[in-house]
Amino acid sequence: MTAAPDSRVPLAERMRPRTFERLYGQDHLLGKGKILAPLIESGRPVSIIFWGPPGSGKTTLAAMLAKHFDLPYTFFSAVLSGIKEVKEVMARSESHRRLYGKPMIIFIDEIHRFNKAQQGAFLPYVERGDIILFGSTTENPSFEVIAPLLSRTKVLILNPLSAEALGSILEDALANEADGLGRRHLTLPPEARALITEQSNGDARRSLNTLELAAELAEGGIITAENVREALQKRMQLYDKSGEEHFNMISALHKSLRNSDVQAALYWLARMLAGGDEPLYIARRLVRFASEDVGLADPQALGITLRAKEAYDFLGSPEGELALAQAVIYLAAAPKSNRAYTAFGKAMKDVEERPHEPVPLQIRNAVTGLMKDVGYGREYAYAHDSASATTDMVTMPEGLKERVYYEPAGMGFEKDMAKRMAWWAEAKEKIRREKGEKKD
Repeated sequence: MTAAPDSRVPLAERMRPRTFERLYGQDHLLGKGKILAPLIESGRPVSIIFWGPPGSGKTTLAAMLAKHFDLPYTFFSAVLSGIKEVKEVMARSESHRRLYGKPMIIFIDEIHRFNKAQQGAFLPYVERGDIILFGSTTENPSFEVIAPLLSRTKVLILNPLSAEALGSILEDALANEADGLGRRHLTLPPEARALITEQSNGDARRSLNTLELAAELAEGGIITAENVREALQKRMQLYDKSGEEHFNMISALHKSLRNSDVQAALYWLARMLAGGDEPLYIARRLVRFASEDVGLADPQALGITLRAKEAYDFLGSPEGELALAQAVIYLAAAPKSNRAYTAFGKAMKDVEERPHEPVPLQIRNAVTGLMKDVGYGREYAYAHDSASATTDMVTMPEGLKERVYYEPAGMGFEKDMAKRMAWWAEAKEKIRREKGEKKD
């Protein structure tokens, strides 16, 4: 008779697969003829970065590979362990290789949490073959793992688990008497099963945690959908507000706004807020969008986003979030223009790439007698003394006087801006013509 499973160990840990066949949902890696098949058959381990979402099996796959290669295996979490502890183990692995001619496998969970200098500490040990480095990350290793280390490792991408894969994991847990819930002879009806898989967002750990709690709530051996809803309490979003998914979400919001899609913009705003993103961070992005992508096509947009930020400051969550939603709707529906943004970029480029042009003498401020003597302020023309409230005085540096940075688009308020700029240009030209006629 098998011993009862230790209830102090979470179900997700007890049900961790021990064979490649029980690792569901990653057939693109483990199937016949796939990338891991020749590695497993060869018996020659290589350093690997396992990249995938939470609960996809990164740590489990690494542990199974270590067992398959029959090598010493040490686990570290980059969140809980310091680089000093890792270096001590790497030094021991160097001695181990000299004595036994075999490397050690060092697994670094969340390797992206180590900075570039810390990651660089692994390089000499990997290059000499003292260690086989296994690293897991939820972040894009192209951005989070230093290039020299990345070039010496194989990147394996694990997919979020499908509903079918999660369903198989749940059925295993319900049937397994040694480690799972099999001794309790529980039934999981299709509606309850679908609810767990849907709410798990491809995360095996989350699905098993939900099943374990729902089983505790079940009566009469049937885990109902209501048991599952109670276990879930509140849907936990697949979202890391400090990681890549955070930047994916803000990118989705920004691009939905730019594409004038009100419905999509509201959805991504809701996703970010539900995922725990800082509302004031979102407010700052909306202010930026108002300047960068709406610009002078609708000058009210900037004021509306700033007032939304103030409203959130005043009300807090959840009431203040409605002000952010209003701003999102307004921005998505507003006419768009990036002409002010690109104009400022052109001006900055001239400032950065060209020699600094001297300020024309006529618009310099003459605060001393010497400045007046050398021409500061000479020929300055006061715009308000003119009937048209402008003059033909040159205010651009000599080397840039023909440069055009801002050209209004033909949408929204910028149509009026084009008319205003044309009016001022004509007024200046008229003054120049009148001056010319007087000289003649």
